[in-house]
Amino acid sequence: MRRAKISIIGAGNVGATCAHWAASKELGDIVLIDIPEIEVTKPDGTKEKVPFTMPAGKALDLYEASPVEGYDSKIIGTSDYSKTADSDVVIVTAGIARKPGMSRDDLIATNTKIVREVAQNVAKHSPKAIMIVVSNPLDAMVYVAWKASGFPTNQIIGQAGVLDAARYRSFLAEEIGCSVEDVQALLLGGHGDDMVPLPRYTFAGGIPIAQLVKKERLEQIVQRARDGGAEIVKLLKTGSAYYAPAAATVQMAEAIIKDKKRILPCAAYCEKEYGVGGYFVGVPCVLGTNGVERVIQIELDDNEKKAFQTSVDHVKELVKTVKL
Repeated sequence: MRRAKISIIGAGNVGATCAHWAASKELGDIVLIDIPEIEVTKPDGTKEKVPFTMPAGKALDLYEASPVEGYDSKIIGTSDYSKTADSDVVIVTAGIARKPGMSRDDLIATNTKIVREVAQNVAKHSPKAIMIVVSNPLDAMVYVAWKASGFPTNQIIGQAGVLDAARYRSFLAEEIGCSVEDVQALLLGGHGDDMVPLPRYTFAGGIPIAQLVKKERLEQIVQRARDGGAEIVKLLKTGSAYYAPAAATVQMAEAIIKDKKRILPCAAYCEKEYGVGGYFVGVPCVLGTNGVERVIQIELDDNEKKAFQTSVDHVKELVKTVKL
């Protein structure tokens, strides 16, 4: 039986941690890829470009851990996209973080260029791959990857809902004093500030969350989940979250590689579904070998519909700023 192949584009903290989680789960062979060169400043103050060997170093380090941890995966680091050929799953984490003084439009313009090039290379070397986009701003970058790759919509997925739900579930378990494994939650809409938690679809051990957490406290927990990424940025001082984003991404990859048919909240393409009209938004999806195998439509009350529509409108506004 052929071993699955996972390519991870972007060898920073999120990408390298995706490789770590994927290897530990023994999901398949892994290619960690990044840019070929970086610019460095020499002692005399002049600048020069040198080969960027960091992906190879991280891959080798992770491979050398395999005898200790007992996972049997081939792991390489490179800047050569031909090494990613015939990947089953491609995880895209490439892109820059927003810097002080940088506008949202500047960030989108820069990362659009990066993700567009990545998606075109993925389409060239792995036309049957399922692409999971993690790059920010997520709701715009998954749209860029779709347009640039030319992939059918089932092969393009944005990772956001699994992470947002994980944060929400973590905080609820802490509040209730129960195992995180016993908390089930569902979210809709965009990533972070735009997420739409659904208390009616949130349970702990099968018990409706409203019976366990008071409404005022639940609203505070919801807000903390929305601000989850910002809270970590504030604590780290430099950098942003990577353990949980990577774990969430690899859960999606595992569902695809193992054809698990998991129902997970993902940024999936919706046309008629929920009346979205052709955008990638967070909805519950069945993930399997074919990527997004089904978008599940759930019943929403008037307040939930209103909150979801507000989130969808924000996604549409974000996508309008994209210039392909």
